[in-house]
Amino acid sequence: MERVLAEALLSQSQDPRVLLRALCVWESPTPAERVETLRFLLQRLEEEQEGGGSTSARPAALLLQEAAREVATGHLVPLLRSLRGSRAGAPDGECSAPRDRRRRVLRAAGGALRSCVRLSGGSQLAAGLVHEALLDLLALRPAEEAQAAPGERDGLGAEEAVEVLVAVAPCLRPREDRALLERVARAALAVALWDEDDEEPGAEEGAAALVAGRLLPALGRSSAVALQALWDWLVPEEEEEKQELEPGWWRPVPHAPRVARVLLVLSALAERLLPIPGGGEAWGAPEEEVPNAWRRPRFWRAVQAGLVHPDGLTRKRARYLLQRAVEASAELRTECSCGLRDANEPSLFWWSDKKKEQLLKFWENYILIMETLEGNQIHVIKPVLPKLNSLFDYAMSEEKACWLLHPSWHMCIYKRMFESENKTLTKEGIIHFLELYETKGLPGAPGFSEFIIGPLMEALSESSLYSRFPGHRIGSCSPLGMKLQTFLVTYVSLLSEDTKSSFLLKFIKKMTSRHWCAVPILFLSRALAHIPRCKVLGVEGLLALRDVLQCTMITHQILLRGAAQCYLLQTAMNLIDVEKVSFSDVSNFLMSLRQEESLGRGTALWTELCDWLRVNENYFGEIPSCIGFSGRCSLNVYVQRLVQDYIKSPTVETANAEKRNSGGNCFMPDWYEAKLVALMILLAADVEEMKNKYSERKKTQNELKAVLHPLMDVLMKLGTNAYIPLLKTDRSLQLLLKLLQTCLLKGSITQDDGVLTLLQNSVMSTIESISEFIVRRLTANELNTVSDLEHCHLYLTVLSELVNLHGKVGWKNSDSIWRFISLLKNASILHLQDMSSEKAPKLGKQIQKVVSMACLAVVCGILSQKSNLPLDSLDIGILEKFISSSHLNQIIKKPHAEEQNSLFEESSSSQGWGRVVAQYVHDQWLCLSFLLNKYHTLIPATEGEMEPFLDVVPKPVGILQSALEALTILPSDQVLPVFHCMKILVPKLLYSSESLCIESFDMAWKIIYSLSNTQLIFWSNLKAFVQFVFDIRVLTVAARIKGQAYSKIKEIIYKIIEMSTTKTGVLNILISYCCQSWIVPMSDDLTLSQDPFSSARDYIELVFEGCIFGTVFRRDQRLIQDVQAFIENLGHECAANVVTENTNRDDHYVRVCAIKFLCLLDGSNISHKMFIEDLAIKLLDKDELVSRSRTRYYVNSLQHRVKNRVWQSLLVLFPKFDQNFLDQIIGKIFEAGFVNNQASIKYLIEWIIILILHKFPQFLAKFWNCFCYSEEKLKMSICTFLSVLSHLDIIIQNISEMKPVLKQALTVVLQWCFNHNFSVRLYALLALKKIWAMCKTLHVEEFDALTAVIESSLHQVENMHGAGNAKKNWQRIQEHFFFATFHPLKDYSLETIFHALPRLSGLVEDEWITIGKFIKFTDIPIDSAFQWYLSQTELCELKPSDWSQQDIGSNSIEGENQSEWIDVQKKMIPWKNNVPDLELDLAFQDRAAKLGKSISRLIVVASLIDKPTNLGGLCRTCEIFGASALVVGSLHYINDKQFQHLSVSAEQWLPLVEVKPLQLVDYLQKKKTEGYTTIGVEQTAKSSDLTKYCFPEKSLLLLGNEREGIPANLIQHLDVCVEIPQHGIIRSLNVHMEKLRHKEDECQKSQSWQNWLLNPSPLTVSITPAPLMELSQILHKAQSSLFAICFYSLPLYKNFFKRVHIYLHLRYHMFRKITILLCH
Repeated sequence: MERVLAEALLSQSQDPRVLLRALCVWESPTPAERVETLRFLLQRLEEEQEGGGSTSARPAALLLQEAAREVATGHLVPLLRSLRGSRAGAPDGECSAPRDRRRRVLRAAGGALRSCVRLSGGSQLAAGLVHEALLDLLALRPAEEAQAAPGERDGLGAEEAVEVLVAVAPCLRPREDRALLERVARAALAVALWDEDDEEPGAEEGAAALVAGRLLPALGRSSAVALQALWDWLVPEEEEEKQELEPGWWRPVPHAPRVARVLLVLSALAERLLPIPGGGEAWGAPEEEVPNAWRRPRFWRAVQAGLVHPDGLTRKRARYLLQRAVEASAELRTECSCGLRDANEPSLFWWSDKKKEQLLKFWENYILIMETLEGNQIHVIKPVLPKLNSLFDYAMSEEKACWLLHPSWHMCIYKRMFESENKTLTKEGIIHFLELYETKGLPGAPGFSEFIIGPLMEALSESSLYSRFPGHRIGSCSPLGMKLQTFLVTYVSLLSEDTKSSFLLKFIKKMTSRHWCAVPILFLSRALAHIPRCKVLGVEGLLALRDVLQCTMITHQILLRGAAQCYLLQTAMNLIDVEKVSFSDVSNFLMSLRQEESLGRGTALWTELCDWLRVNENYFGEIPSCIGFSGRCSLNVYVQRLVQDYIKSPTVETANAEKRNSGGNCFMPDWYEAKLVALMILLAADVEEMKNKYSERKKTQNELKAVLHPLMDVLMKLGTNAYIPLLKTDRSLQLLLKLLQTCLLKGSITQDDGVLTLLQNSVMSTIESISEFIVRRLTANELNTVSDLEHCHLYLTVLSELVNLHGKVGWKNSDSIWRFISLLKNASILHLQDMSSEKAPKLGKQIQKVVSMACLAVVCGILSQKSNLPLDSLDIGILEKFISSSHLNQIIKKPHAEEQNSLFEESSSSQGWGRVVAQYVHDQWLCLSFLLNKYHTLIPATEGEMEPFLDVVPKPVGILQSALEALTILPSDQVLPVFHCMKILVPKLLYSSESLCIESFDMAWKIIYSLSNTQLIFWSNLKAFVQFVFDIRVLTVAARIKGQAYSKIKEIIYKIIEMSTTKTGVLNILISYCCQSWIVPMSDDLTLSQDPFSSARDYIELVFEGCIFGTVFRRDQRLIQDVQAFIENLGHECAANVVTENTNRDDHYVRVCAIKFLCLLDGSNISHKMFIEDLAIKLLDKDELVSRSRTRYYVNSLQHRVKNRVWQSLLVLFPKFDQNFLDQIIGKIFEAGFVNNQASIKYLIEWIIILILHKFPQFLAKFWNCFCYSEEKLKMSICTFLSVLSHLDIIIQNISEMKPVLKQALTVVLQWCFNHNFSVRLYALLALKKIWAMCKTLHVEEFDALTAVIESSLHQVENMHGAGNAKKNWQRIQEHFFFATFHPLKDYSLETIFHALPRLSGLVEDEWITIGKFIKFTDIPIDSAFQWYLSQTELCELKPSDWSQQDIGSNSIEGENQSEWIDVQKKMIPWKNNVPDLELDLAFQDRAAKLGKSISRLIVVASLIDKPTNLGGLCRTCEIFGASALVVGSLHYINDKQFQHLSVSAEQWLPLVEVKPLQLVDYLQKKKTEGYTTIGVEQTAKSSDLTKYCFPEKSLLLLGNEREGIPANLIQHLDVCVEIPQHGIIRSLNVHMEKLRHKEDECQKSQSWQNWLLNPSPLTVSITPAPLMELSQILHKAQSSLFAICFYSLPLYKNFFKRVHIYLHLRYHMFRKITILLCH
């Protein structure tokens, strides 16, 4: 058509120049048709010139060249500049029509410009145009702004400059214009590789895509010179050579944006860099050799980096390049290799025609896996994973001695899996990788270590990956943790010694590079600890391990942190080369371990460490000052030197310098060195004792004495030598204290401990000297600065330890220490009395006051803890009188400084002095607590009774008021002694001062709530709070008066329960304390005359909540609990279990406490009986409430768990029920059986009914009534009551006359044997079988008439033929534990109720309470005669199974065993051997044609539709069926998330045109003039049947609005209306389904799908697609077989059926199922 138009124009004009000038006259806006006509004309003139046309009919060539130059420079270039100006002035919301017009003009102008250059006959015009466009292009880069700034010249825009270069650059001469070509190539590459870090990325980003999509392909196609220049700048050889010299092959992507741009450029040049023979891409006459991408390692590095890039489009480009390279290699049939092959590894990429099939298979599977990983659906990805195993088979030699294909390709797959959003896929990828060396036996590769330390460890940092697999019991090791351990052990064993050292050091350093969570760091440490012993780490490795301990574990849970420390210490012992480290290095490393969490003396870890030191003692690195006689440093020599250096007095200069720096004071020395020396002393002593285990122990004692001699020498002189430097005395006391504390850590073995005995004996000899020194320092006004309070704390702590030591060795010869304590007490009282009258106290005086109060507090603490002390010599009456007369909460004033110095200003600042005041008040309350505890029985309840005791005990009301004041003064971490005082006072004052007590409750609870996030002090304060608020006397009095205190206590109970849902262990303390108080009263208060249990009934809510307590934890919480359970199961094997405190904070212990409390109740005790009955009614009401609130609930949901706990508690209470009470609740129990319960609850209800009927057969009449209800009520519950009948032999054991019961049972069961429900029939037949066996045993003659019928029925059931579900289910129900093994009487135990039954009934493991927890919980004792712990049958040994469903996990196991799937799901790639964004700015038709996509002439008009969801689905449908365009009311819809979710990027491949509803009439008329038939989808009086209408080639389909259809005014402009025939009630289909139906009708006119469907084969039939209107006919004709009817790509059926399964009852006794399966 274009050629005819050009010929016609030329034939009408004598001079083409005149015609050209006429066409170059255009108004604004420029008509696209005129510019296109100009292009056609120039192209025709160019053809004639090339064909050598007749010159007589045409102007001379020179004149034509001049005219072409004039058109190019005088008209086309200005036109392009004007296009830039029009674009700059266009509004942001410019509609698509002007954009399309401008693009048409731009494309036409570019084509015309190319023809002008060719017609001009020379390269000058081309070079000039290229030069000008190049300047405009360079102006886009910030670096080029100085050269050509856009604002300084009226240049071309980005799009116009690119279009000019695309049109003109191919016309340049390769040799003459080589420099210009190279310059164009470099400029284009600079724009395309635009860096996203630039400040203003907006315009440049679009320019980069434009250059990559248009200019680069044009340069690559036109000139080998430009292509070579592009390649050289893109992949410089110098950089390649540098990379080849670097070790390893797995390195992180250096700069992700750069990689994305490089791949964008490579994709644009792929046709020339990777040519496929026969693809039309070969050079006609190449000037130079085309770059060979196969041989460049940098190219393959970029592809690999793209395969694992975060951006999906970049990954798609990388896969495209890889696929094209493989196809090109296969077609070229030549040998190629990327770089030189390493001795241990192959080239990154190589090809051999001899191994073509193997290589093609490898790359086909590889690309399939990478494409599949783009999705997140694990069900799609998992079938593809077995192909990963085959990749390794292809990539290794037959002997598995070396790699045939580079292993880095496999690592790309794993990295993609590791970085998947689907954590299940990440876990699958990690486990698959960890199993490689175990299953594949892979050859070594240098890059594996970098990959492990990089991507693998990054992936392993995710805590959720360590969760248990289904089926793994609680307390077992994480499967991922086990595989990690096996992998690391195997991998390290395969490494050489040098490589092993480097790898492990990097591995450990990686553990310090980020903040790891507790679970990953634990399992990484465990894996390291299991590496076999090898000497690979030196000092650097030891420092790295210390960094792990110090940097990454601060915020971890205590038990997990302690276990990780144990593993890291084992790692050090296994991997350290002792010859490269010294004792000093080891001791500093040991100091990074927390002894109270891991390295406790006497633990297995301590013993292992001692043994390691003993074995390697003579091999440690040298320390010059510690060389022994043997020339090496022994441990004893090192420790002796360590103690000597520690005790050695500082020089005069050092002491003076310290004094000057501290302003005349001596600060407390750092504790670090004392801890280190104490630790090493004890280690050396235990090592020496280990050496002499079977010889003389005296040698060990002599060695220890020699080590301790410097310390003991100083301690012996403390009391007599006043000139010992203070620094030396402090350091000596610190070391003594740490020795005593470390030696007696929890876990230490005190029996037959020679080291401890010797240490104690040595210290006992120095007690008098130490005590004299301490008393002098504390009472002689030597402590007079704020910093001296630390010395005070040290002295008092040492004094307390010495008293404790006396208690351990006996009080014999202890007169001296009591003498010093008496002196300390008296001197402190005198100091406090003398200073009380000072008006302007000085700093020294005030500090001495604080010290004196602290001394009295310690004395009171010693007196309260040691009940067997010789108190006669202490004269504590003076102390008691002083405490009782002291003013509470007395705040010491801040003194005025005598000397203004920085030290005083800092130490006596508001914040610093506040701590001093708080400590003083705290010590006051400690003293008062001692006094109140001693005389608590003498404290009266009212003020009037106080007179005789005023000299000893202060007034209680005033003390409580002062306590409330103290709570406002003291910081939260120092209120504990106040709580202890309130514990004594509140029970006394609750009657007389209830409001004051309530105020104390409120204030104390606020403090507890504020401390809930403070682990160290929260628990001790909570325990004290519970002890005074829930004291048995408080509970009794509050319940008796039923006032505000009673309500407040209940309010606090529920607040504690609420807190316990987020903080485990809170409710444990409360319920344990209360239950102990009610059962085992601990109070010796003489005023408590009532039974302690009397108040329990008033607070029954606490026990009730305890019975049903437990939350559904989040996954992260459950993971922490699982890992803690695993560590606890390790027992003494893990030292952390020994040294850390076991607090019973597991939520299970709340229920354990409540259940053990209930077990101790006595049904014959009236108060116990009333409590039991009230609790049982509350439990039944709770069950009823849950059943009403949620008639349907999921298995293991919170509702399921609560109901299960209710019935477990009722089972425990059952033996204490009497007949009268059961008569009240039996109806509720039976009513609970009618509810649709989960399996575990059904078993418990059935069990308790069996027990009731067994113990009280008189309730059988009510039980038979349960079978008389209507079938509607029994349809979900009849199986429960039939299950009870299956245990009729247990029920009738206590009945003398059994025949009537058996008769009634047979009557009931037989009628249910004929029920239409299969499950009901199974239960009835099972009950019938057991009842009939009893009848035969008892020889009941009355049933002889039924013998033939019953036995024939049972015989038929037992001998069913075939292998159908009926026979399997009959076998399964008979083998089910509840009917085959379970015995309602013999199995009545806590183990069955709380562990065996939940486990066998499918309850989640969180609900299993092992019998060990009942035994371990000793807070509440159990009577020795209690025999309910263990089951007497084999029930606990059974495995979970259920007759009604398949074994759990069977399908998954079969899937895992399958080696490789025959076929897998694979998404279609919608382009043919090309990159999707090759030419981003081509028109949609051009792009579609280039991609090999067929386009119809159907236009779909959806301007009347306003829902983005419908438009999104419609857009996707139109694109799939090849519509030429989709018309919408507004282009803004495409930015809607709902639209994009349904369109799945279809809008990028389908032309979208904006026509507003008001413009539809004009648009329809325009399309009619273009030859389109306008068709409306609407029901009208003259509408045609869709199935009979024949669509013209050029059709415009107008769709109506969702609600109103097509307006009447538009119907008048339509050529025809069509309607969809339908048989339903609804008047219309969804609008985007109507469009689909029309396309379906076009596609399926020639197919007879009805015949396809009605194939008589009983196999599954797939229908694609099936009209909805004939569904009823399909179902009617499908009755003879079981069909699964699948509708593919029909969202219509998804909207209508929503995965509904339709069940048809075809006959009364037969069932047929037709499933409509929706595949979207």
